[in-house]
Amino acid sequence: MNAIEVRGLRKDYGANTAVAGIDLHVAQGEVFALLGPNGAGKTTTVEILEGHRHRTSGEATVLGEDPGKAGRHWRSRIGIVLQTATDSAELTVAETVKHYAGYYPNPRSVTDVIDVCGLTEKAGARIRSLSGGQRRRVDVALGIVGNPELLFLDEPTTGFDPQARRQFWDLVRTLAADGTTIVLTTHYLDEAEALAGRLAVIADGRIVAEGTPATLGGRETAQATVTWTDDTGPHELRTDDPVAAVAALAGQNIGGLRVHQPTLEDVYLDLIGAAA
Repeated sequence: MNAIEVRGLRKDYGANTAVAGIDLHVAQGEVFALLGPNGAGKTTTVEILEGHRHRTSGEATVLGEDPGKAGRHWRSRIGIVLQTATDSAELTVAETVKHYAGYYPNPRSVTDVIDVCGLTEKAGARIRSLSGGQRRRVDVALGIVGNPELLFLDEPTTGFDPQARRQFWDLVRTLAADGTTIVLTTHYLDEAEALAGRLAVIADGRIVAEGTPATLGGRETAQATVTWTDDTGPHELRTDDPVAAVAALAGQNIGGLRVHQPTLEDVYLDLIGAAA
């Protein structure tokens, strides 16, 4: 059974349409990334799946239930890490996690959660004394302390420095290895490529492409670009066979030879540009 099933999902605000009838699914144990520019409809979609916003029409099933009607027991099975979070500055890390654990019927061990989030050395530290990256780890600890089957991560590494981002990626991989289904929204294409097994791009309220990071939007068959410079100036060639193109230049007096395969960012920008 899929963790999430969506068919014809639509959300209207008067005459304005935020989500225009999308279909998608997320398998159990999968890390799925939802990408899109601001205002594309991804936050509205996720909020509907979390049970925080009612849909106008369509069908949605999350962990076997309709999120618009599900009750407290269903909510205890999901975890949510919002883009911004309100923390209890004067409480310690351990006190904060223990407090939130009390909201759930079957919480994880507070000690284990603090450990898996890389906060063991900060367990006795007050929240206000933590760095931005450490506070974000507390947000994740609060999101997983209820032992969720499904975890929503909304822009989890916004404002992180490169080292903190890589450490957070390791944490997400650990959670995924434990069997947690993860839905990730992010503006960082390298993050989506590093973490997600599959992803979808939403633009203007519609899914415009879906696939693995390697195949999204026909990336695996897209032409490569070969560039070089010779006595007559710079040259650029788009080709399906860059190896043959480079071989044809052998023995010639050239410089600056470069072969560029389309990146996930290239494909993403083409997709949202075409949708616009």
